[in-house]
This record gives sequence, structure tokens and C-alpha cells, in this order.
Amino acid sequence: MPDLFTFFILTLAVHRLTRLITTDTIFSTLREKIWNKFPPDRINLGYLITCDWCTSLWVSAFIVGSYLLIPSATVVVSLVLAISTIVGYLAARIR
Repeated sequence: MPDLFTFFILTLAVHRLTRLITTDTIFSTLREKIWNKFPPDRINLGYLITCDWCTSLWVSAFIVGSYLLIPSATVVVSLVLAISTIVGYLAARIR
């Protein structure tokens, strides 16, 4: 079981990955391809990548599974994602 600090880092990493999938421009082309094939208003897969709540469940499962299998590597990657999350929020507040 992760300590509280590690749990916080993993949580921020889940947030960042979820946002990458559901919102950020870098994945917009992939989202559009999925939406064209599986429209969000008709098929659950299309809806899945538009819903932060839904996507975060699967991203959390991936992060927890990774943490159980390779904890050190997962924490390192999660730390990068967590820092990105915090910097993003700071940048949005400072502007």
C-alpha cells in the first residue's frame, strides 16, 4: 500500500493522464478518429473519452496495476505527470 505522499503523486498522475486523454490538444486527432467511428452520443466508447469521471476510473486501474507490478518506475513516471499537473494549475492561476 502506498504511503500518503505516494498516493497523492499517483492521484495527480491519474488526473494528468485523464486530462491528456479527454481534453488536451495532443490527443485531439485520436479522439476525433474514435468519435467518428464511435460517436459519443450513441456508443459508450466515444463517450468514455469525453468523460473525465469515466476515463479516470480506467486510468486509475492502469496506474494502480503498474504500481503493484513496478512501483519504482510507476512513481517516477507519476512524479513527472504530477509536477505537470501542478505547473498547469499554477500557470492558469498566474496569468
